[in-house]
Amino acid sequence: MAAAMFKLACVLLACMVVVAPYASEGAISCGTVTTQMAPCLGYLTGSDLQPSCCAGVESLLAAATTTEDRQAACNCLKSASSSIPGINYDNAASLPSKCGVNIPYEISPSTDCTQVQ
Repeated sequence: MAAAMFKLACVLLACMVVVAPYASEGAISCGTVTTQMAPCLGYLTGSDLQPSCCAGVESLLAAATTTEDRQAACNCLKSASSSIPGINYDNAASLPSKCGVNIPYEISPSTDCTQVQ
């Protein structure tokens, strides 16, 4: 689990470096996305869903108030999901409904984040 968290942190740090020049001023950071979604790593790799995961999903949704925020969060999640081995994409797709929220994109490496409104 520690190795997976380290990989997640490294991937999201790399995302921050890549996405930062394209993100508008004030867009949500990959650091925020990492912090909010870290409790979900277990569920996304096959463990039980923990309440802290849904709290993070809800907080991320509340923090992503603009189109730029949602696109930045999408890009961070997309990069992380394609770089962490063992991600269960069925679990990723079900995460919003399991947490009782609606996010405007699917957590998947194939998501086109430029289409997120």
